[in-house]
Amino acid sequence: MAMRRETTPRTHLRSRSAAAAAAGVGQVDVGGAPVAVAVEPALPSAPGHDHAAVARLLHALAEPHRLSMVHLLARAEHRVVDLTSELGLAQSTVSVHLATLRDAGLVDVRREGRSSWYRLARPEVAHILADAERVVEATRGGSR
Repeated sequence: MAMRRETTPRTHLRSRSAAAAAAGVGQVDVGGAPVAVAVEPALPSAPGHDHAAVARLLHALAEPHRLSMVHLLARAEHRVVDLTSELGLAQSTVSVHLATLRDAGLVDVRREGRSSWYRLARPEVAHILADAERVVEATRGGSR
């Protein structure tokens, strides 16, 4: 028995009036009928600040195992097998986390024979983590 794929009507955003834009409301055609929808406002422009790039960097750090890897790599280079035994994770999991950190530009790799040695790409990464930990500690102290 073949599965039929459900289709939905095409939607597109209509132009909004200035008042609607200010109110964060837009209009979408759904099957020919206009429907009001909330529209998320654009980020304010901040000259010299690439907030999207910063968000990608923070997203790469927003996982506890990756943070543990950053801690270990801040101290010394490690191979995947070293990180696997230190963190108690599967090799495939460590490799995926390292790929995420590499894609974000946080980790570099050095080949030595058949081994790959991973290290922090920039020492500032360790400072970001240390600063975040200080903020967490200050927040915990202030909320008690």
